[in-house]
Amino acid sequence: MILALRALGVGDLATAVPALRALRATFPDRELVLATPAWLGPLVDLIGGIDRVVPTDGLDQPLQGTRTGGHPERPELAVNLHGRGPRSHRLLAATRPARLIAFRCPEAGHHDGPPWRADEHEIDRWCRLLAWYGIPADPADLDLVRPAPDRTSVGVSIVHPGSKEPPKRWPPDRFAAVARKLTGRGHTVVLTGSPDERSLAGRVAAAAGLSDSAVLAGRTDVGELAALVAHARLVVSGDTGVAHLATAYRTPSVVLFGPVPPTLWGPPADRPWHRALWAGHRSDHDWTDMSGVGMPPRGGGPGRHPQGRGLTGLDVDEVMAAVDEVEQAVRITGAVEA
Repeated sequence: MILALRALGVGDLATAVPALRALRATFPDRELVLATPAWLGPLVDLIGGIDRVVPTDGLDQPLQGTRTGGHPERPELAVNLHGRGPRSHRLLAATRPARLIAFRCPEAGHHDGPPWRADEHEIDRWCRLLAWYGIPADPADLDLVRPAPDRTSVGVSIVHPGSKEPPKRWPPDRFAAVARKLTGRGHTVVLTGSPDERSLAGRVAAAAGLSDSAVLAGRTDVGELAALVAHARLVVSGDTGVAHLATAYRTPSVVLFGPVPPTLWGPPADRPWHRALWAGHRSDHDWTDMSGVGMPPRGGGPGRHPQGRGLTGLDVDEVMAAVDEVEQAVRITGAVEA
């Protein structure tokens, strides 16, 4: 058994797709098990090649699902695609793998592996980790299986105003202005988000003059959201999971970044139908939290806030100009479906 850990969210899983595909290609005859939240199961299915999910929410509980016939199963290989340690290293080490692939972390007793780099794009990070251990990975291998649009609308423009991280949220009135302008251009606009963001999406829809039926926040699971993005005309969002789905499905997108820069989490430069708008400058502080991903640590403190104008420095005209650019890129390049 090959056990990989990525117990995070939609965007985190999407950026690990090249690494997971590399593990599948390198070990075609082994069971590939992914420790990740159960609610991401529909998205795991769209990656392909993963045999089983061990439901895992964060790093606080042992990986109880690594069992066969009711007995603990010792992985042949455990792969930390979650963070730099020490907590994630120790969680995997507790499964007693024959071998652990992970970033160097003396604090966790792991002296092998490459050093962590805070300034590295999240996709490249995990590909570099595997390459260190002789496993080639293609960072461009990001496309997901395209679901059939059986239960979702086709050709809508998605405005996603929420984010679980407050610093990544653009003001709702500006999202409403964008939605209103898109509607005026003939777009069919829908508002997406989590159940907790349904009220936010409703306020944006009302301010944009849209009906309640345009509010899909809280009404789609991750599989339905993926299908919606896969067949959408456009995605406008902050730096959150839906933006990574747009990248995976080559759906034209405009993504608003701040405080974390697009050099760490943005769409690949070789896909001209995505635009990343950067709202500030990163401080010198290492923004790697306990999960090992690039976000400012919670709780404030010196160096934990971005330098520069911040996300509110992006205005509606800039976003609409970026929409014009991606639509022009689509006209030039033709169909964008993989």
